[in-house]
Amino acid sequence: MIASRVIIPAERRRKPTPAFRPAPAAARLISSLFFPGIYGHLNLQNIDGPAFTTTGRTYRIVTQDTVVLPCDVVNLGNYLLVWKRGIAVLTAGNVKVTPDPRIQLIDGFNLQIRDVQTHDAGDYICQIGTLVPLEITHTLEILVPPRIHHVTSGGNVEVKKGQTVSLECRASGNPVPSVSWSRKNNVLPSGEKSREGSSITIEQTTRHQAGTYLCTASNGVGEPAVQSINLHILYPPEIEVERSWVHSGEGFETQLVCIVHADPPADVLWYRDTLRLDTTERRSFETRGSRHTLIIRKVQASDFGNYSCVADNSLGKMRQHLQLSGKPNQVMFRSDPVSRYKDSYNITWVVNSYTPIEEFKLYFRRVPENGMQESSFRQQFSRKYGRRENVTLDHVMYNRVGEWNDVILPAIPSEMFTQQMSYMIRGLEPSSQYEARVQARNRFGWNQLSEVFRFSTRAIGECFQFNLFLGDGVLYIPQVSIVTEERWLQPELGFLSGTSSGSLSDIQFRRNIDSVIHSPLKVRST
Repeated sequence: MIASRVIIPAERRRKPTPAFRPAPAAARLISSLFFPGIYGHLNLQNIDGPAFTTTGRTYRIVTQDTVVLPCDVVNLGNYLLVWKRGIAVLTAGNVKVTPDPRIQLIDGFNLQIRDVQTHDAGDYICQIGTLVPLEITHTLEILVPPRIHHVTSGGNVEVKKGQTVSLECRASGNPVPSVSWSRKNNVLPSGEKSREGSSITIEQTTRHQAGTYLCTASNGVGEPAVQSINLHILYPPEIEVERSWVHSGEGFETQLVCIVHADPPADVLWYRDTLRLDTTERRSFETRGSRHTLIIRKVQASDFGNYSCVADNSLGKMRQHLQLSGKPNQVMFRSDPVSRYKDSYNITWVVNSYTPIEEFKLYFRRVPENGMQESSFRQQFSRKYGRRENVTLDHVMYNRVGEWNDVILPAIPSEMFTQQMSYMIRGLEPSSQYEARVQARNRFGWNQLSEVFRFSTRAIGECFQFNLFLGDGVLYIPQVSIVTEERWLQPELGFLSGTSSGSLSDIQFRRNIDSVIHSPLKVRST
């Protein structure tokens, strides 16, 4: 069998399809973006070669600012320059590829990004599509001002007294902000002005820890962020009295004051003993903030006695006692604690009393070396002593160490509110320490004993320093202040008697003063 052969006409034969050859520019773009180095042979003109004149660096930019990333090139020729972020192409040549309207090329191939946001942070690559791609990398760090995004209980915290409370403050930013605590118009419970940390804990809370606490976040970018937390502490009433013992007199007005602190606010009532007080013609009540006042006008003797204020809220109740008295106030000493003499001391005191003082009790003793307690004073005078009115006790008895001596002194009649009294104590030991206490009595009774007052006598041979000078027949003695009841200098000078003043302390010197200045003298203080 002879095989048959089919002949196809030449016009019907297909010509082979030529291989796809991309344009050189497109080839370079593909090479740069997807197959770096594979199609490098398509760069037909590579004479001097491109190079960057810009080096990569890190830019730290605050949010919402504008940044320009430079990319300066020489000898670029026909090579394609692209900007990339990761695998995303931002620009290719002069063509903007990214749809982000904030990004554009300026002044050649410099990449500008406006209104920078936190998500713009990262590496930006400027690349030339050579056989081995050339590139520089700029790193963009976004600086974010601090922002506080959380505080405890939204800024209002309420706890009961005695509980533990933690205040927390969370902040964000770049760099990570530091958080510190302070207190508005006050120091922190620890006594510090400020403390670092995202939280602060207060244990065993009291009303004194209530207030506004400030959380401050700062990272050096922009202004620090500040958020306040109001700490509200609930507690039962606490009462302070201005004076627990109040002196007054008949016909005068007086005020009894209680300072009441409570949260929730307390109701305050006043009592006389167990009797609740109401407003009358002579009695009224006043409240100003935490200050609660009972006002009594035209005080009568029947008004003297014990009072109390009672504060009550949902968490508790408190009572504080006060006493209104017609007895004198406590005595205050006014004399110098160092005597001008070696064997005597002029003690002076004052007392305030609306009612005239009738008499004083002066107690004094030589101080024992090992001291003596208050109980010893009370024990010694628990028995009744004989009445001694303005007398000089035995010298030896005065100086029995540790034993109290008492003198009753009639007061000088006076209508003055402040009354003063002096008494010269004689027969004391030189260079010795003494202490004294005084009581005063008016028609309402004896007041409370004064605080202990200490004084000392001078040593033998120690005299008070002064200067004498003579002019026009007059002897001038500077700063005359010594008071004595004895008739001194009378034999020599002939005119000083009774209660006299002078600055001389040595009796022998006083007796011989006329032998120092041989002329008729007059003494004058300056």
